[in-house]
Amino acid sequence: MPRGAACLAALLLASPAIAEAPFPAKDEAPRAALRSAALAEVRVVTAALAPVSEQVVLTGDIQAKFLSNIAFRVSGKIQERLVEVGEHVTADQVLARLEPQEQQVNVDTAQAAVASAEALLTQAKVSFERQQSLMRSGYTTRTAYDQAEQTLRTTQASVESARAALGNAREQFSYTELKTGVAGMITARNAEAGQVVQSGQTVFTLAQDGPRDAVFIVSETLLAEPPEGKTIDIILLSDPRVRTTGTVREISPAVDPSSGGVRVKIGLTKVPPEMSLGATVAGLGRFRARQSVSLPWSALFRWQDKPAVWVLDPESGTVAPKTVAIERYAGSAIVLSDGIGPGERVVVAGIQLLRPGQKVVVVGEDAR
Repeated sequence: MPRGAACLAALLLASPAIAEAPFPAKDEAPRAALRSAALAEVRVVTAALAPVSEQVVLTGDIQAKFLSNIAFRVSGKIQERLVEVGEHVTADQVLARLEPQEQQVNVDTAQAAVASAEALLTQAKVSFERQQSLMRSGYTTRTAYDQAEQTLRTTQASVESARAALGNAREQFSYTELKTGVAGMITARNAEAGQVVQSGQTVFTLAQDGPRDAVFIVSETLLAEPPEGKTIDIILLSDPRVRTTGTVREISPAVDPSSGGVRVKIGLTKVPPEMSLGATVAGLGRFRARQSVSLPWSALFRWQDKPAVWVLDPESGTVAPKTVAIERYAGSAIVLSDGIGPGERVVVAGIQLLRPGQKVVVVGEDAR
């Protein structure tokens, strides 16, 4: 035997403990660590049915309750336009004028007709008074007297008719000035100076002062079930501290083709000064409470391209993924329409490293 081999044999015989099993002792620590890591610590909640009040938040804008289309009552060519869009006007303020030549001619003609009728009336009065005097003296016939009286009455009626025509001509002349009759704000302009317009053709659109509406485009499905209360909270988006309430005043009977929704008008009970025309607001409506299962959003993850949660089997202490149907998101919670029943224990914390069939250790549990 060579000298080196003999020395190695003597060393192994002198150290029997090392020679027994040097490798298993080295692998034992990693195996124990793996067994310990397999028991993940999780927090769970016990699902339960609870009344959940659904809230719907929609965005809309402030509009006037009453809109008026302002138009001339007579046809003509616009001579001048005196207001702009966005300008506030009073009830007797002139907004625009027509060229008044035609109406002025009608006034002059009516005045001439009145003068002519009054002259004939004066002549008829003199003739009747003469016939009256002759009738008392017996120097005229009854027929002549009756004819004079009839002429007088006819001319009197002609004067009244001419004066009425003059009044109508003057009224038509006043229509060459366009006034609103109510105070408000100009929201649209449909004609310019130099344009020929017909009577009744809209020149301006006026949002009348007074009550205001918050107008929203609402999905048709939301109208299937009315809100729990009649009061809707209205919040100014630019300053959420500005709030008011309102009630549903009008629901459009038809779907808006441009948006695919239904136009709903909420009449404001009180209009804060900050909620001016066109201001963007949010409407908050609450629907009747329903029995549903809600879970913290931290329980949700994705499994096979579907929303799911981890469910704990209390007998085996293992977890398994279970797909769910989400009805809606409510702040920090999710409201489920299907998938989880009352009494099931759902993992809400520690889901990041779980796998199907993994054993877990529950370190906290709440009722939900």
